[in-house]
Amino acid sequence: MFRRLLTLLLFSAFSAGALSAGTVQNPPEPGKQILCTIRGPAGQPYRSPEEADRPGDDVAVESEETVDLRYWLYLPVDESARSPKGFPVLLLLHGAGGGDSIEGLKGFAFPGQLGPDAFKTWPFITVTPACPAASRWSAEQLLPILDRVLAETPADPDRVYVMGVSMGGYGAWMMLVKAHDRIAAGIPLCGGCDPAEARRLADMPIWAFHGEEDTVVLPRRSIDIVRAIKESGGEKVRLTLYPGCGHDCWSPTFRNPEIYSWLLEQSLEKRRSAEP
Repeated sequence: MFRRLLTLLLFSAFSAGALSAGTVQNPPEPGKQILCTIRGPAGQPYRSPEEADRPGDDVAVESEETVDLRYWLYLPVDESARSPKGFPVLLLLHGAGGGDSIEGLKGFAFPGQLGPDAFKTWPFITVTPACPAASRWSAEQLLPILDRVLAETPADPDRVYVMGVSMGGYGAWMMLVKAHDRIAAGIPLCGGCDPAEARRLADMPIWAFHGEEDTVVLPRRSIDIVRAIKESGGEKVRLTLYPGCGHDCWSPTFRNPEIYSWLLEQSLEKRRSAEP
């Protein structure tokens, strides 16, 4: 049931004419989306939300098996979002079961609920990986994908953001911890993180979201880590709880243009300049 519920988090694609698939190494044309493949580790076994914050989780052994890691890549049309260093990059992580259909992931790469013309001003190079079956998100898988995107597209390495829902929310928290020096800001939705990692996240701009009535991933998962970060001196973390909302906190969040404006205000350069 858990996996079936999370398949609902996929957005509808903009239009079939704007999408194309392939394993080419060159970046797509602006306004088009291509399917890319990179070889990488098979990953760590999937864990339920009840197991996800188990002590020692961060030292779990990676599989020695390698697999094809697939991801959709999209380049913006609007050049106004491009700085001298390049476009901002948004890494979008789906929930459990959400990567079973690579075609279904196409729509997850766009702000579909912002309207049919949203792609005209969508400012992010958007990277939407498919988590291998029966696996959970792993930095060992995601960082090679990010490295390739930064090398092969006009991407700004100071403006890399991560956003994910449910299992992807856990993955977003994980990337904020393990890729602390690579990720400028994050938006984890209905996920969680071991509060023991709070000190590592104290200087990170983080905006977490959760439904108060979520019974799939309990809201305390977000509440506990946000509280721990604040107790560790973190002043850049915030949490939005939706009253009466269950697991689907992504629908109201993805419709909110404020979250994208907030992301664009964050950068590694800005974070470094704020360091004492």
